[in-house]
Formats: sequence, structure tokens, C-alpha cells
Amino acid sequence: MKCIAVDDEPLALALLQDNIRQVPTLELVASCSTAMEALTILNKQEVDLIFLDIQMPGLTGLQLLQSLSVKPMVILITAYEKYALEGFNLDVIDYLVKPVPFERFLKACNKAIDFYRLKKNVPTESQTWPEYFFVNAEYGLVKIVFSEIRLIEGLKDYLKIHLGETKPLIIRMSMKSIEEKLPPGKFFRIHKSYIVALSQITTIRRNSVYLGDLELPLSDLYKEDLMHKIGQGNK
Repeated sequence: MKCIAVDDEPLALALLQDNIRQVPTLELVASCSTAMEALTILNKQEVDLIFLDIQMPGLTGLQLLQSLSVKPMVILITAYEKYALEGFNLDVIDYLVKPVPFERFLKACNKAIDFYRLKKNVPTESQTWPEYFFVNAEYGLVKIVFSEIRLIEGLKDYLKIHLGETKPLIIRMSMKSIEEKLPPGKFFRIHKSYIVALSQITTIRRNSVYLGDLELPLSDLYKEDLMHKIGQGNK
């Protein structure tokens, strides 16, 4: 998938280039420090995906998007959250706020890759994703293997990670932060306080999700999406 990187900050552009090169499915065809440079590239060759900063001198990233009659897929990367709504109104794939952890960057790339394959009618393949991550716990860095996670429970400023037969691990992290580390398609948030491994769900009954004998609440906010996720939407 051919892509270009656009950012007026040299360090940010260099980091973006490095991140793109770590994703095997992406081919970086150009790097631009202004929106006008990007427009020149887009007029010369076909591009599938733009990684685009918003605040740039002269033509801004959003103005560039508004000027295009044929738009490639776009992932906005900016230091400002305030443009998120306007960005999504322009049908961007994702909106990343700097500094962007690589796991979050990869998640956005996988969204674009899935959309590209759907558009091109290419069968989806399993995406490259680490099998584990490290967290600060027990006075050191502890390795957590994704396949061992049964569920994640939110406890105000802490999380309790339930790891099968191993005793739960308590770490200081937000639900949002750990969601960004989890591989897509393997876990699902069923409640403001619970994320579960989809493979561990044995029964869904009314407003409850069961992991074996363990009953957890299923929030109305997430119920419809869960039904679609397991292929039971609108049934």
C-alpha cells in the first residue's frame, strides 16, 4: 500500500518515517514538509494512504483534504485534539494525537489496511502484532502474554489483569491506555470497568457475559457492538 508522510516538524517527520518502515504492508513513496509538496506528489502519482499533520504553514492539512476531488485514505497525526470532529467529518481513517505510541500507530495502520483490502476485495490476513507487552508492576517490568489474559478489570486509577491460573496482576494504567496495547479483534470492552478476551466468553445472556462460571455485567453502550462482533447483530 503506497503512502506519503506529511509533517512540517523534522523530528516528527523522521519518527513517522521510521514507524511507517516498520509496517511491512506499507510502502513510503514520499515525505513532505508542507501540504503543497504533498499536493504536488498526489497530482503526479497514485497514493493509497496519507499520514497527515494538521497545523502547517501556508496550506493546513485540513485545507489540503478539502481541496482534493479524489481523496486517498487519511490518518491525521497532530498535537491538537480539537480538530478530531472536523477530521472525522472529512472521513479520515483515524485521528492520532502526538506523541503516538507505536502500538496505537500500528492499530491505525491496521484499520487502513483492512479498509484497503475490503475496497480492493483482497482477503484479510492476520496482521503483524506483538504476542506480549511489558508493564510496570511488582517493582519491575513484567511481561504479559496476550493469549494468557482472561479479562481486565478497571479499579479507578488501577487495572487488575486476570491471567488464567496465575494470580491477578495489579498495575497503574487507564482502560484507554491498555485498550491501545491490545491486539485488534481479540478483546472487547463490555462495560466501563471490564475488557474481556473474546475467546473466553462462554455465554451471553441479557445484560450479562459469562466466562465459564464468572458473570460480568454487559453495558447497553457496548451490547450492540458485541453482537455484531460475534456475528449476531440485528438478529
